[in-house]
Amino acid sequence: MSDDQCLIPKHGGYRKLKSFQVAQLIYDVTVRFVDRYIDKRSRTCDQMVQAARSGVQNIAEGSQASGTSKKTELKLTNVARASLEELRLDYEDFLRQRRLSIWKRDDPRRQNLIDRRCTTADEVAAWVKKEHDRGQSGPGGQSRSTTPKQTDRSAYPELAGNVALVLLTVACSLLDRQLASQAEAFKNEGGFTERLYRIRSESRKSKFIAPSTRSIKSTPSTENGKFSGTDFKHRTDRDHLKEKP
Repeated sequence: MSDDQCLIPKHGGYRKLKSFQVAQLIYDVTVRFVDRYIDKRSRTCDQMVQAARSGVQNIAEGSQASGTSKKTELKLTNVARASLEELRLDYEDFLRQRRLSIWKRDDPRRQNLIDRRCTTADEVAAWVKKEHDRGQSGPGGQSRSTTPKQTDRSAYPELAGNVALVLLTVACSLLDRQLASQAEAFKNEGGFTERLYRIRSESRKSKFIAPSTRSIKSTPSTENGKFSGTDFKHRTDRDHLKEKP
């Protein structure tokens, strides 16, 4: 049976989604980041972790729910996108309030990190350490910090914060495209209700049996002006009944 003929189509393959993979990486990176740089008594610590977790969980839940509700899939994917946008603001606030620089779009380290295609938090940490050891806090080895002299203590959080922002930019871009694709599919194919109606209609058509050709009694017919044998029998029976007192 093809996917178009199934009442509940294939769904739930969220682990293969690039958006899920990057969001999960962001979650792992964020857990390490807040553990190292955010006061655990601060509400920001819990909020950042929860926003990162929400991004991952809602992508998964939306994918799993898509089998019976495209509307739910759209809604949860958008929740994931909103959660990651909230997390991006938290990282920007962290850097701004500590007077640490935020990499510009043309910073070569952004593309360098994207090309690295890290899949684990350990790989991200290794990239950060490599950049730190190279002594590059900005393009060309020049400091990009707003402070007169960037200390070793501030170099790591600046690198880590900007790395998270780059990953968030990638994830948000992927989710934007995912939402556009889901919206287009919903517009063209409809939701579960339309699918249910279509499949039920097709099933009824395939099981339809033509009415039998059984004859229906009609008025007596004649052939060459004479009643047929059956019609004559019916007539004599009626005449016999009329003659009874």
